[in-house]
Amino acid sequence: MAQSMAYNQAAGLGGMLKQGHQSMEGLEGATIRNVEACREISTITRTSLGPNGMNKLVVNHLGKIIVTSDCATIVKELEIEHPAAKMLQLAAEAQDFECGDGTNLVVSFAGELLSQTEDLFRMGLHPSDVVSGFSKAGDKLMEDFLPPLAELVPAMADGRSKDELVRVVKPVLAAKHLGSEDVLAPLVAEACLGTMPNSGPASFSVDSVRVAKILGGDITQSHVVHGFVALRGLETTLTSATDAKIVVFGCGMEASATEAKGTVLMKNADDLKSYNKSEEKKMEEIVKGIADAGVKVCVVGGTVSEMALHFIERYGMLCLRIGSKWELRRLCVATGATALVRLGAPTPDEMGYCDRVQQKEVGGRPVTIFSQSEGSKTGKLSTIVLRASTSSVLADLERAIDDGVHAARTACKNGKVVPGAGATEMELSLKIKAFADTCPGLDQYAIRAFGKALAVVPRTLAENAGLDQGVVLAALGAAHASGKIRAGVDIDQMGVTGSTGVCDETDVLDLYTTKASALKLAIDSSLTVLRVDQIIMSKKA
Repeated sequence: MAQSMAYNQAAGLGGMLKQGHQSMEGLEGATIRNVEACREISTITRTSLGPNGMNKLVVNHLGKIIVTSDCATIVKELEIEHPAAKMLQLAAEAQDFECGDGTNLVVSFAGELLSQTEDLFRMGLHPSDVVSGFSKAGDKLMEDFLPPLAELVPAMADGRSKDELVRVVKPVLAAKHLGSEDVLAPLVAEACLGTMPNSGPASFSVDSVRVAKILGGDITQSHVVHGFVALRGLETTLTSATDAKIVVFGCGMEASATEAKGTVLMKNADDLKSYNKSEEKKMEEIVKGIADAGVKVCVVGGTVSEMALHFIERYGMLCLRIGSKWELRRLCVATGATALVRLGAPTPDEMGYCDRVQQKEVGGRPVTIFSQSEGSKTGKLSTIVLRASTSSVLADLERAIDDGVHAARTACKNGKVVPGAGATEMELSLKIKAFADTCPGLDQYAIRAFGKALAVVPRTLAENAGLDQGVVLAALGAAHASGKIRAGVDIDQMGVTGSTGVCDETDVLDLYTTKASALKLAIDSSLTVLRVDQIIMSKKA
């Protein structure tokens, strides 16, 4: 037998695997370690849950400083190494991609579920009993307990109503940036409505709502532009055009250079004089052809030569240079143009159209605005021009708006809402605990722990708002037990004498789809972690 096939039984697993591997197994070695790692990451993000959530200051590997309370951003920038904690990170990213909101609920609830298992393991329960109990509780919650809660609050009736969209979007924005929701919610609703098709069901693409960040001023100076905003000024002296035909070039506007080096031999002064004229003549032909096609605005993806700019000015056109291919693509969507890769006159199909193109100065910075009127037939795009005092606040507001736009899109697909402010979780917690009392066998302990874990949301909301969590949880539990299903945590009761911190009829609403998706992802990721009984890691390459 060849040497590589020899197996030393005395060496055990180490004799079978490559040198430098690591192996951990069993309850103590693998399961408890995984639980501890997941609990650690949920402890980090939990203090950022809700409107009073604290910000985290993360400095990533490039030295970039990120100040945010958005859970998806925090876990993405942390560069998590532990494989079990990475599962929670992936679950949070999936929730962010799907719904835009509820990422903190995924990580906090999954972390709390796994924390509860430590006591169960100490009691002598086997991981399979815990997995069985959690699976039963999860199925019961998703099928029987959560859907009836969506009938307590009227669903979003009309996706094209601005007031209805504001009602759904406001809690999402408040959870990310408390105090700005009254300004941002109408802007998000207006931007979303501006991108919806004129007929058919209310729906829109998230990519159709863009954010243009301009430093300076304050948030109340933010506004919506129905069209595209380029964060740079025009190259030409003309600064506005109406009813403009637009041509978009993906390349630069300059004399093309030859691929091979060439030598030009000049025999007399006339050769030297006429050398440059042929290039001028060719460029003028190109620009004249563009102008004769009725084009008023040229948008260029590369550099614009002095000569080309001279002829563009002469023929009374506007010229804008956009360096980013993504921005160029968005402008094509907003105007209905096709990005050309050859210089020359465009065909009518390749040209775009815009009602008004103008250069404005916002906060001392020149910006070019392509705005469309209400009944415009071209691609629908809305841009929210954001103003704020610092770049970190601008970035955080942009993330909040992104979550708000996702929430609006989710609401257009399914307008059902459930009570927020911890009301839904508290009600589900009581129902799951009651369900545990009807279950025989050892998994009833796991089901009861599942119910206890759900109370993490109202408890954390109370903690982050500076309320006494013991008093709040007791009052909230009593309210729900007496049939007040919509009772939630009232974060405004901090410091009020004799207050329990509970509101009997909460105004805060959460989208049913977002809540169901977050709970499902949290349950699935924690069950995946619990099913692991051995970790084998190869030596790093």
